Amino acid sequence: MTLDDILAGLFPNGSDIGVAGAMISGSAIHPGAGLVHVLGISQGQPLGVDEAIVLARRVIEIVKSGDRAPILFLVDSASQRMSKRDELLGLSEYLAHLAKALLLAEAEGHRTVALLYGGSAAGAFIATALATGTLVALPGAHPAVMDLPSMARVTKLPIDVLKAKAEATPVFAPGLENMVQTGGIHVIWDDNAPLGPQLAAVLQRPQGQDDRAWLGTERGGRRKAAEITDRVVALAAAS
Repeated sequence: MTLDDILAGLFPNGSDIGVAGAMISGSAIHPGAGLVHVLGISQGQPLGVDEAIVLARRVIEIVKSGDRAPILFLVDSASQRMSKRDELLGLSEYLAHLAKALLLAEAEGHRTVALLYGGSAAGAFIATALATGTLVALPGAHPAVMDLPSMARVTKLPIDVLKAKAEATPVFAPGLENMVQTGGIHVIWDDNAPLGPQLAAVLQRPQGQDDRAWLGTERGGRRKAAEITDRVVALAAAS
């Protein structure tokens, strides 16, 4: 499904959404949800300092508007841009700034939903898709927090060991179904059904409901996350 197909399916009455290079920005009126701000990154491009600061600025502008309209973040990217220039400029800080801007928007009353329709990986995935309140995906999307060869270089574990672990637990494995099992992706949309009602259903979920840890427990992808989360909250409340 192309970006044009997705936008047409989400907003059948048209939209004011533009694509400049790989950057998506604009807004549309959703039949069931009213005004929706739309932004994102497309064409499988890496997320560097230039893109991150533009996206973060747009999110902050939306928050400053005070309209509390939902924000839909469309994601089809590579990993973060690991060039010498980006690293020297402080790429990690730019990515963190973007993630915090999205968290701020959610805290200020904007529902933030990411739609993963292509690829994304590593820091780019964390700073966009995983930083929103709810992450959904279309069939064929291919997320990876870290691919296994990169994981092998970081952990110094043999690739065969990591492949065996990936088969045993979704936490170690890239891919759409594994991300669903961990609870990171709330639901995979049906691309044979109208997209507009599926977005409306996500936007009707209670504000601030972060159930990723519980979803991971129920789906068997992260068996201890919810239990540990509850224990930490209980200990914090007791102190």
